[in-house]
Amino acid sequence: MSNTLGGIILIGLFLLAVGLRIPIMFAIGFSTTVTVLYLKIPVVMMVSSMVKGLNSFSLMAIPFFILTGEIMGAGGISDRLIKFSKALVGPLRGGLAHVNILASLFFGGISGSPVADVSSIGAILIPMMEKDGFDTEFATGVTMASSTEGLLIPPSHNMIIYAMAAGSVSVAKLFVAGVLPGVLVALVLMIYSAVVSVKRNYPKGDKFSARLLWSTFIDSFYGLLTIIIIMVGVLTGICTATEAAAMAVVWAVIVTFFIYRDISIKEMWGILGRSLRTLGTIMGLIGISSAFGWVLAYLKIPNAIMHGIMGLTTNKILILILMNLILLVLGMIMDMSSIILIATPILLPIAKAIGMDPIQFGVMLILNLGIGLITPPVGSVLFVCSGISKLSIEKLTRAMGPFYLVMGVALICVTYVPWFSMWLPSLIHSVGV
Repeated sequence: MSNTLGGIILIGLFLLAVGLRIPIMFAIGFSTTVTVLYLKIPVVMMVSSMVKGLNSFSLMAIPFFILTGEIMGAGGISDRLIKFSKALVGPLRGGLAHVNILASLFFGGISGSPVADVSSIGAILIPMMEKDGFDTEFATGVTMASSTEGLLIPPSHNMIIYAMAAGSVSVAKLFVAGVLPGVLVALVLMIYSAVVSVKRNYPKGDKFSARLLWSTFIDSFYGLLTIIIIMVGVLTGICTATEAAAMAVVWAVIVTFFIYRDISIKEMWGILGRSLRTLGTIMGLIGISSAFGWVLAYLKIPNAIMHGIMGLTTNKILILILMNLILLVLGMIMDMSSIILIATPILLPIAKAIGMDPIQFGVMLILNLGIGLITPPVGSVLFVCSGISKLSIEKLTRAMGPFYLVMGVALICVTYVPWFSMWLPSLIHSVGV
């Protein structure tokens, strides 16, 4: 009985705190602490589980990836990526919409953050699209939807968090597993944008120029090389994800301050400050979520949920629908890092029980939570884009309706077609990486 009541206290207090708009870190910490005290578990065990959750070599890659994204984002790479994307797909009908999607794909591979994406790419392209005759709602919707690509395209620090929460899952395979789903999201968004652009007669860009394409590619190549350094290092086994991330920081400093030179070295203090704030939030969430997960396991809540879902149905299709619905709802109300740490121990055993590979589940999880970032009531990307476009949350939510459906198509493909997530990792295995 005490375990049952403990579970009610843990989940009930957490949901209450979230409903009261208490910051997620404090909501998790408060519900965990009260439950531990009720169960008369020594508090030192809760602290120990927090420390254990942070004591992972893989997590050392996160600060380096965050710092790399901040440096490259501040150093003018977004402008160069937009120019390269414009030269590549700008001549198409609705060219700037395609530019927006493609630039987000490239920039996401450097920053790994949808918020950073919309803050830099969106701040430039939303006004540019408005000036070119695009509706503000459509321009903002394209920006928000395409920002989620960076969560799948490596390097993604959320993939590292998932690898830690899932246990023995290869970070290298997770990185490469996200490539095709990230491209798939970009592709379905471009198809939808093309249809809307033809229907609304949105303008084309300038005529295609091979010379302009080459010059803009060369100009943006040094920034794009950051992704190549990370991927080649990790996938060939030359270095770990942490070592590749450290090399990426060094390269980002060289590119930003000595090649592009759009900002002075003095800006580094501000970059370090922003990176530390982001890192503090993420590491705090990892620590307190580890304690929350430990209490969940102590109360055997994951097992109860697994047996409950499996008791409802043994149909794989329906179970996957239930898991997606759970993740989508959680993504609407919680921070992404904490959901990964809390939901993975609960849902991954169910996924394994129905034959889903942990790598495919990880990609499905990340894409679900990416949709949550652009969904009310807590979606952080939604609020950033509202500030940039000066549109209310209500208007943005209505404008996002078709984009939710389009991204749902990509989610269905990732969920039910393992090839999208598993083909590239299978190639890595075949060459012994």
